Amino acid sequence: MARVRIGSRGSQLALWQANHVKRLLEARGHPADIEIITTTGDKIAGVALAKVGTKGMFIKEIEEALKEGRIDVAVHSLKDLPTEIAPDFEIAAIPKREDPRDAFCSVHYGSVDELARGARVGTSSLRRQAQIQSLRPDLQIHALRGNVDSRLRKLERGEYEAVVLAAAGLNRLGRTELVRQVFAADVMCPAAGQGALAVEIRAGDTVRREILGFLDDTSARATTECERALLRKLGGGCQVPIGALAEIRDAGLRLQAIVANPNGSKLLRESRDGSDPLELGEAVGALLLAQGGAAILHEVYRQQVPAAQQP
Repeated sequence: MARVRIGSRGSQLALWQANHVKRLLEARGHPADIEIITTTGDKIAGVALAKVGTKGMFIKEIEEALKEGRIDVAVHSLKDLPTEIAPDFEIAAIPKREDPRDAFCSVHYGSVDELARGARVGTSSLRRQAQIQSLRPDLQIHALRGNVDSRLRKLERGEYEAVVLAAAGLNRLGRTELVRQVFAADVMCPAAGQGALAVEIRAGDTVRREILGFLDDTSARATTECERALLRKLGGGCQVPIGALAEIRDAGLRLQAIVANPNGSKLLRESRDGSDPLELGEAVGALLLAQGGAAILHEVYRQQVPAAQQP
């Protein structure tokens, strides 16, 4: 049986994700190898994401390898993918989702409420920054890049009183020892697709589509399609202050979403129930735009450095 060549970034978390897919494939009798591919985002690890834009920064080179046939499958964090997939590719599977929420990590403090006035909080995300400052406008927010280990080391060295990271990454790497609080979505709304993986193939590759079909999780597919539909309606990438979380409920789906300005002084929140993921995402997106989200996002985009084509 031909080996499945999996393309991945080389970070600790990305390799965990690729190896997770590799193990699942091999358990089904499909041998697999992993090829590490350095992306543009990896090359500028010292620059705050909000300063450079993230249009394709973490996927461009991997998709090029996929298109050229150097790899058969790409494993991404779903939130790194643009809301519109290029016609050369398709998402063959969205595996079972990890915890999509954000986690408050600290050595000395049990929650964001316990932080002293003016405490330093590290995050790489405008979305997190906006919501933290909406909760605590007195806090100092500092840009934080690097892998999970390096971010936690900076916290342990005392460079920050707290950092906010995705719970999914901490859980996957077994680095939960400094998690003091996991935010409810109505306090810190996560990024669309957070905690989910995307297994991408070349469009029309029926062989790999069939091989990977067992990985696709119905709930993960429905909730993330809903969140990404909202993001698409708002015209947002992964480094704008937009949050979205869809959850399966008895009657269908419930979607919570926010749009905020970066300093948190204006934060719009909306939630609705529905049965169709795409329709629900678009409907909640339209409500947020009508409430003033369009003006907020226009200002955010105006202030950001233009991104290279391609989130």
